[in-house]
Amino acid sequence: MSLQSNKTPQSLADILTLAPIRLVASLIVPVLTFIIMYWSFNFMNDKEAPKLLVMLVGLFIGIFGVWILYWSTDNLVSWLPTENLRQGVRPFVFVGPAMTMLVTFLIYPTFNTIYLSFKDARSVNFVGLQNYVFAFTSPDMKIAFVNNITWLIVVTTGSVMFGLLVAVLVDRVSYEGFAKSLIFLPMAISFVGASVIWRFVYAYQPANRPQIGILNALLVMFGGDPIGWLIERSFNNFALMAIMIWLQTGFCMVILSAALKGVPTELMEAARIDGANEWQIFFSIVIPQIYGTIITVATTVAIAVLKVFDVVFVMTSGQHGTEVIANRMYVETFRNRDFGHGSALSVILLIAVIPIIVVNIRNFREQRKSN
Repeated sequence: MSLQSNKTPQSLADILTLAPIRLVASLIVPVLTFIIMYWSFNFMNDKEAPKLLVMLVGLFIGIFGVWILYWSTDNLVSWLPTENLRQGVRPFVFVGPAMTMLVTFLIYPTFNTIYLSFKDARSVNFVGLQNYVFAFTSPDMKIAFVNNITWLIVVTTGSVMFGLLVAVLVDRVSYEGFAKSLIFLPMAISFVGASVIWRFVYAYQPANRPQIGILNALLVMFGGDPIGWLIERSFNNFALMAIMIWLQTGFCMVILSAALKGVPTELMEAARIDGANEWQIFFSIVIPQIYGTIITVATTVAIAVLKVFDVVFVMTSGQHGTEVIANRMYVETFRNRDFGHGSALSVILLIAVIPIIVVNIRNFREQRKSN
């Protein structure tokens, strides 16, 4: 008893001694963290800073800075007087930074872009709908709209079809994992990196010079003439679309392969017993079972296609009839310094994406109801 009575006051004294230190630390640490993060952002924006040091600072702040910030703010919440108050505030502590980032870098820029789309090139005077009139009447924009629609149809259909085809075929071989890895490998490459690779594939030299592009080298090897794949207007857009299909097929394959493995084998076995062939099983049983997944994959690819920029910018910069809306938006905003035109094109892209998002959300709801 005497030992317990001696320990209790000692531990209580320790708590009372440490309490102010913890409280001060919980107040100071977030402030210091914010100051360090603010300095880090400025340092990383400095064009003269060493690239390696910028990378290390970004890595440190992204991992340890965010962790310290959450830890210190959670520690502050623990000092609130009642449990109900602590439980009520704690979710906002963890969600708050993400919501702040969302509002700062997504919601505010969206509304600001809509506002700028009604102003002139220098964002000084209101010009009404003139920027939108330009978007739908400019010859370059007409080409961009036609190309975007073509991209949407060809790339979305091609990616889903090739992804589904590969998913079905590799599902029946013993080296499934290896085959999937090869098809999925392009997903590990950025759009810019893939475009640089395909520039060498499509590289063109006059007929009397050595061909470094693999396609033209093969043509010359078999007695043909080299082709300017990125210059010839009759098919240069399809040459660019092939790059996007190459990149997106792996994504479609992985998602659709997972959906295929979820199709009940009992249904297919029953259909075979009833005399159905493989084509009938595929179109009458497999496709209806994975229809929701196909819609999800198609809408995801469609959104990426509507925003396509990297491939066109790196390969042709929109020249030779390959212009798309996103590339034109870049040209108007950063080359022509016409913020009104660029903002209007951004809003048009946003409006074009909304119906696809609505379809995706409805598909998710239907899948949830069916499950």
